[in-house]
Amino acid sequence: MAAFGVTTPIVSIVLSAFMGGLGLGSWLAGSLVRRPLSGITASTAMKLYALSELFIGVSGLLVRHQLVWGHVLLERMVTTIPWESPAYYVASGAWISLTLVPWCACMGATFPFVMAAIRRTPGSDSQRSFSYLYVANVMGALSGTLFSAFLLIELLGFRGTLEVTSTLNGLLAAAALAVSLTASAASPSMVSEEGRTRRLYGLPERGVLFLLFVTGLVSMAMEVVWIRQFTPYLGNVVYAFAMILAVYLVATFQGSRDYRLWVRSHEPRETAMMWIVLGLLALIPLVAADPLLPVPQGYFALGVVRVAVGIVSFCALVGFLTPMLVDYWSSGDPDRAGRAYAVNVAGCIVGPLLAGFWLLPWVGERWALIALSLPLFAIGVLAALRVNSRANAQAGGRFKTKWRYGLVGALALLLVTTTHGYEERFPEREVRRDYVATVIATGTGFYKLLLVNGVGMTHLSPDTKFMAHLPLAFLARPPRDGLVICFGMGTTFRSTLSWGIHSTAVDLVPSVPAAFGYFHPDASKLLHSAMARVVIDDGRRFLDGSNERYDVITVDPPPPTAAPTSSLLYSREFYVIVKQHLRQGGILQEWLPKTGADAATLASVAKALRQSFPHLRVFKSVEGLGFHFLASMEPIPTMSSADLAARLPRAATSDLVEWGPESTAEQQFKDVLAGERSVESFVAKDPRVPALEDDQPINEYYFLRQEISFYR
Repeated sequence: MAAFGVTTPIVSIVLSAFMGGLGLGSWLAGSLVRRPLSGITASTAMKLYALSELFIGVSGLLVRHQLVWGHVLLERMVTTIPWESPAYYVASGAWISLTLVPWCACMGATFPFVMAAIRRTPGSDSQRSFSYLYVANVMGALSGTLFSAFLLIELLGFRGTLEVTSTLNGLLAAAALAVSLTASAASPSMVSEEGRTRRLYGLPERGVLFLLFVTGLVSMAMEVVWIRQFTPYLGNVVYAFAMILAVYLVATFQGSRDYRLWVRSHEPRETAMMWIVLGLLALIPLVAADPLLPVPQGYFALGVVRVAVGIVSFCALVGFLTPMLVDYWSSGDPDRAGRAYAVNVAGCIVGPLLAGFWLLPWVGERWALIALSLPLFAIGVLAALRVNSRANAQAGGRFKTKWRYGLVGALALLLVTTTHGYEERFPEREVRRDYVATVIATGTGFYKLLLVNGVGMTHLSPDTKFMAHLPLAFLARPPRDGLVICFGMGTTFRSTLSWGIHSTAVDLVPSVPAAFGYFHPDASKLLHSAMARVVIDDGRRFLDGSNERYDVITVDPPPPTAAPTSSLLYSREFYVIVKQHLRQGGILQEWLPKTGADAATLASVAKALRQSFPHLRVFKSVEGLGFHFLASMEPIPTMSSADLAARLPRAATSDLVEWGPESTAEQQFKDVLAGERSVESFVAKDPRVPALEDDQPINEYYFLRQEISFYR
């Protein structure tokens, strides 16, 4: 994201490359161990597994360099491929895919290689080896999620975490190589294909692959929906997403483990009814995310409870059915397992794209879940009817089956009709949805609020006016143009335009600028001005791909200060980019809200700015909601409030005093100047904390210092 932007297309490309690599590796490795069947022994299969793990470890050391190389290459291409063009995204996506797919293919290859080793070990029970490995792999994924999010990244940064995990992969490769030296050298006999063709639920043989595709598609699409549904209750922090993933993995692990116990005494065809139950469980998040439930909001632990109630049962059943389907299809054959897993991964690629780019923008969270549950209901009805058609006809069980379906259908209808969407909390509202977020503009008069995915972004405040007026007034010469990164309600953009200068605003979420008119009646007139320009993009990526220079750049990162990827707008690397786009004497205004900003974050941001700019001044905002950091490569003049007020054009003066709290521009500036703070006072809040960098986002990862006063 630091190299290519925090945009939805880039995130989708990364996810698709990761999942695509898994599927490709699984399919290729399965084919490899099958074709020369007489030559692949358990020992050879384990050596191939060891080699895969070694390559995965190497990727932890090389991928970050590959991404940097790609970034440098694209920078040189900007003159021929404009940064805002689709071609730039194509070039970015091609490099990301070229970087990730080969290494992720090594990850996908591990399943078939280990299955081949198990199959070729005398006396082993290989019929259900995939589910055995699946349980272990999910437990590893859970451990990796929790250790990285809550421990390693805060302690070591991203590079240190990659180095540690690369070392662990190297040790794993060595252990696998050691095992290979003691493994059986005998090759198994060719396995007959006769008798392996079986019809699950009476469906065609390849129906199992279809079920695997649907399972992957629906489960991953729902995960995208869950993030939007539960963010208002967990908060917009890294740990919120980590907990959703952790709950998902815990439930999947338990479901897979239950399958391992269940299959000893049951047949796969007995799972027909589970699919319609899965459709019902897919709707439980409608209840858990209902804003009208009598559950206090604002408590992380209660948010986790909501997530657990909403998704555990669904994830557990998916964790049960997925390895069951692969075991049934493969019967321990690594080639067939590789193909089956690849099909499941293909569904996992399509699912997030379907949810993010189509369902959520068109119908929102509630109806997206309902739409995704429909294929599960259809599969359940078809499977159960085909499995039980003969038995029902002979034993009179058709009535029982219909009664069960009717009960499940009635419960599903009850969930759909009695639950509420998050936006229903706000009687006065305007809701917009796009592929990035659900945006709610609410309130009346001066008491208006902007929410993105249920998180309050900003309200009508004179602080946001000062983000433009303060640096523009301090500028040693009349300004010509300004850049506003993060649009919000558009107040800062509006204030910049009041100076009569060319003003560019950049925001990541398309629906945010679209709500401009809800907050400001003159929005349409301003947007049609020849001086105004609004760009939908990641602010840092926009700067990185632009050759333009500005007199003032004002940055208002999304709150809270711990918001995921917000560090990319506070880091030393970001300030290097900013300096390249400031004209001589230009000023950066960096807003740091007090919401969620602990001592370490305040000190880390101040250090990053101090190390990046020789001249720095800090002012407490007029409403006391945060701090205006003014940074420049040239001295920022010492001026009185009267001098600053005198520099404002008439329209800018009217804009500044529009909402008070004072009636004159001079008194407004006087209040802000009285709140000036020294940079050293911020650094002294936590002297041991390092300057904020891309590699070590102090503001986003805070669990250890919050719980054990790390850095102090």
